[in-house]
Order: sequence, then structure tokens, then C-alpha cells
Amino acid sequence: PPARAQVQRATSPSAPSWPYCAHGADHATDPVGCRGIHVPGHTACLAHLSDTDRDAYLAGLTPGANIDHRGTPFTEPLLNSLLHALRDPTTGKPSFGDARFDEARFSGDACFEEAQFSGITLFEHARFVGYAWFSEAQFSGDAWFDDAQFSDATFDRARFSGTAGFDNAQFCRAQFVRAQFSRKAWFNRARFSDDADFGEAQFSGAVQFVGAQFFGFAGFQQVRFSGDAWFGEARFSGNARFDQARFAAMSRLGPVVCSERVDLSRAVLEEPVTLEIAAREVRCDRTRWESTATLRLRYAATDLSHAVLSFPVAVAAHPAPFTIDGTVVDESLLPGSESGVRVVSARGVDAAQLVLTDTDLSDCLFSGAFHLDQLRLEGRCTFAPTPTGIHRHHSIWPYRWTRRRTLAEEHHWRAQIAGQPALPLGQAPSPRHWRTGPDHPDPDLTPDPEDVAALYRQLRKAFEDGKNEPGAADFYYGEMEMRRHDRTGTPPGERGLLWGYWLLSGYGLRGSRALGWLLAAMTVTILLVMGLGLPNASPRQVATGTVPANGGRVTLTVGKQDPRLTLPTGQRFTEQRFDKALQVVLNSVVFRSSGQDLTTWGTYTEMASRFTEPVLLALAVLAMRSRIKR
Repeated sequence: PPARAQVQRATSPSAPSWPYCAHGADHATDPVGCRGIHVPGHTACLAHLSDTDRDAYLAGLTPGANIDHRGTPFTEPLLNSLLHALRDPTTGKPSFGDARFDEARFSGDACFEEAQFSGITLFEHARFVGYAWFSEAQFSGDAWFDDAQFSDATFDRARFSGTAGFDNAQFCRAQFVRAQFSRKAWFNRARFSDDADFGEAQFSGAVQFVGAQFFGFAGFQQVRFSGDAWFGEARFSGNARFDQARFAAMSRLGPVVCSERVDLSRAVLEEPVTLEIAAREVRCDRTRWESTATLRLRYAATDLSHAVLSFPVAVAAHPAPFTIDGTVVDESLLPGSESGVRVVSARGVDAAQLVLTDTDLSDCLFSGAFHLDQLRLEGRCTFAPTPTGIHRHHSIWPYRWTRRRTLAEEHHWRAQIAGQPALPLGQAPSPRHWRTGPDHPDPDLTPDPEDVAALYRQLRKAFEDGKNEPGAADFYYGEMEMRRHDRTGTPPGERGLLWGYWLLSGYGLRGSRALGWLLAAMTVTILLVMGLGLPNASPRQVATGTVPANGGRVTLTVGKQDPRLTLPTGQRFTEQRFDKALQVVLNSVVFRSSGQDLTTWGTYTEMASRFTEPVLLALAVLAMRSRIKR
């Protein structure tokens, strides 16, 4: 900035560019000595003036005077003496014009509380060993703290009317609660070793935290960003809280790397924005998106509960590490983590404005979402599978669950009715069991089958609208399963039909089950026809008539004997009879009559098979079609 160009910045580790005190210099060990600038009219800095000369200098200062104490080592009493000399008797507050404290050293507490800096303020490369108090300080001009080192710094309710520069500054603890930044604020590559609290701060101009590092708690609660905000390559070793923050003009947040949680709960984003975040958790509970937004995430478990989406918002898993100007962003804060993105809740969200791409929805709660049938799922979105392996539970017969995509709500309900114990905190769910829910095992807070069926129904339509028929088939299966178990919303007769539909063909979706029943029915039919339906032999026609004695006309009556089966049991199951029985059954499957002479038992058996076996064949064909249709 032009104002900054008017002063010379000391960056050399050797002798400073200004006339310096050199007190305590030693040619062998410390050739520079004290780096404090000469007090005007003297050859020593303020710290090494004689008491008489120091008192005379301080007595000559007036509130609002320009001061220059670059490189000066300040003890707490010395600084207090300077502040007392500059204290305005009207306001009772220290008042500075231009203030230069470049490379100054503050060995005790530095209390600039309520100080007024009306000119340019420079604390570049300054070092604060004790507490640095700038609470309610007012900086009317530009204020530069670049490369400054703070042990504990408090800028609560400080007001920066000009540019505020903290590039490369190092903080142990830092508080900027309710601070106001009217113009630009730079915190690029700043380092916060402990907690950093910017709660309720206001940034009216652009703010940059590019490359900043936060090793403790980072709080931006209720912060207002009226200008653009850059957090590119910012690194948070603890939680980063932006809850209730307001972003009025931010177009991009990130790439940000956080080892714990990035919290945007109740934040308001007014303009189109792209967020690039690599973190273990991203929370957007009740976040308001007043324009379009894209969340490109890595590693994160994302909570969108009750978010207000006024425009389309896309949540996508970023497949590779983020880059800035071709440089790969360091993700070492997240060692050993899976880079996939999980969405854990969409409760209360207007899903018509939500797009999910390449996300894991295994634990996602959809209860209470609106327009769920308009949710857009793109790329590879995965859902929780059913438990694996062979199970027995209360039944003596072993069974296994059909493999299909399921909702987390179904897992929670089945785990609740099965009496599964809740998992210990942090333990991964077993693939052999249903996953327990957050309210397990409370039945009043766990969704019931009627609620889960409605979720499946809406998501099935979303899959169908997306031309994903196989995916829709799994959700149709889930819907039917919930209706079959629903004892309140589904009448008993309907549940009976659903039980039969499930048993015979898995609701018309399990071709192997329908084919299995078809083969079983054909086998039983063949055995019944061989054992009871085929007669000993095809009956012959018999002609009977009366011949008149006078040689008149002969009248013949042609009849047919009833098929009879009198063969011993051992002679009924032969290859020849099997061939005939097979022909009867195969004709029955395609709903045709074989024309074979049958006994009464055989006739009824054929009639039954001509009704049941074509139905089973049709169910098998329907199931296969549902799996290959596009």
C-alpha cells in the first residue's frame, strides 16, 4: 500500500538501518548490541537513556505525538511511563499519531488497552513475551503487525479503520472477539499455536487467511464477512468454528485442511460460493444457503440437518488432493483417513435443491426431509448393505439376508427390534449386524416401518427419474419389506399377500427365488403325475352294437374306457413314465394342455400346475427384467 511505502521495513538480521543504540555490544559475541533507535537528540534508545534524559523526553511528549521506538526493549514499567506521557487528559486514553515499534521487544505485559492510533501503526517483527492487550484499541490508519510474535494477544473490540496486516504473525493465544476490520485484513501464513477466537468479529473488507495455521481451537462464531474471504491452504489442527458466521461476498472458502471439525452451523452464505474442505467432519446444521453453492469435500462426515437451501447446493467427494496454482495442498493432518465423503444427515432439508455426487450414504438419515423424491444422486452414491453371513437368531433354521441397498433408518429399526446392544462410541459397525441408530434402543425415537416405507417410496422415484432402474428395484424391495412388517398402516389381508409375494419371488425382484419355486413345483408335479396321474396304458376304444336278425342296419356305439392306474408302486417311476410326466409339466409351464390321458388325480394335478407354474415363470422373468432394465 502507498502508506506503507513511506516507511522502511527492517528485515535484515544484521545491524538495523536506523541509528541504533548498540548498548551492550560485544565484538566477539554480539557486535550489534541494543537495536533500539536513538531518541531524538541523544545517542541511546529510550531504554538506555539516563533517568534524567528519559524523564525530560517523556515530559516533552503530548497526546497524539508521533513516536519512533524501533528495536527498543521495553520493560513493563518503561512502557507504562510512555503510555502515561501520551495519555489524553480528556479521554484518559493513550493517544498516538504515527507509531513505530518495529522489532521492539516487550518483556512484561504490554497494555495498549483503549489506545488510539490516529496515524500509521507499525509493530512489524515486534515481540511480546507477556500479555499484549489491545482491547478496544482504535487504529485510524493502517496497522501492520507482520512477523510479530505474541505470547497472549487480546484485540477484543479493537477497531481497524485502515488495513490490518498480520501476515506471518505468530500467536500462542489470540482473541479478536468483536473486533471490527473496516478495510482489508491480512492473516496470511499466520500461526496460532493455541486457541484463536474471532467470535462476532466484523470484516467489512476482504480478509485473507491464506496458508494460516491453527493448532488449537479456531473460532469464527457470529463473524460477519462483508467482503471476500480467502482461507486457501489454511490448516486447523483442532476444530474450526464458523457457526452463525455471515458471508456476504465470499466466492470461495479453501482449500482448508482440518484435523477435526469444520462447523458452519447456522452460518449464512449470501453469494454463490465454492467450499473446498478436507476434514474429518463438516457440520452444516441449519446453515442458510441463499445462493448456489458447491461443497467439494475430502474425508468428511457431513451433517446437513435442517439446512435451508434456497438454491441448488451440490455436495461432492473430491477424488484427489486439492491444489493451488499447481501445488498440492498438504493433507498430513489427516493421516490414515479414508478420503471418501459420508453424508450422515439430510433431515429437514429441501432435497429438491440438493445434489449428492460420489458420496457414502450408508449412515445418512433422511427422516423429515422434504421433496425427497426430487433428490439428485450422481456418480457412485453408496448405501448400507444388509448384514452378511449365515444367521440363526431365534430360528433353528439358518438364513441369510438378501443383498440389497438399504437406508440407515431400516438398519436402526431392525437393530432395535432385534435387541442389539448399542455400539461403543467410535467403534465401527460390524458387517454381520444391523447398524444401531443415534437414539438406540428407544422405540419412540426410532423410525417405524410406516415411516421407513415412505422414505423408500420417495427415493425409489428419485432413482427412477434418474433412469436407474436397478437402484429403484432395491428401494422398491425395501418399501415392500417395511409394508410387510407394518402392523399399523397395512391391513392384515394385505400383509398376508405381501408375505406370499415375498416368499415366492422377493416381490417380483428375486429371479432365483421364483425359479427355485418353479423347479420345486415342476419336480412335485412330475412326481405326482408319475405316481398318481398316468394310467397303466392309454385306454383303447371299444365298439358295441346290435345286429338285427333280419339283416337290417347295424348301429355301433364307440366308447372309451376310463384311465386306470393299477401298477405297483415300484413300476410307476420308470424312465418311460418320467418322459410322459415331463411333457405334461413342460406344457403346463407354458399354459398348454399336453393331450395326455390322465387319471382323475392327474387331471387335477395338471390343472393346478397350469395355474401356478406359469405365474412363477412370469415372476422370474419380471425379476430379471428389473435388474437389466435401463
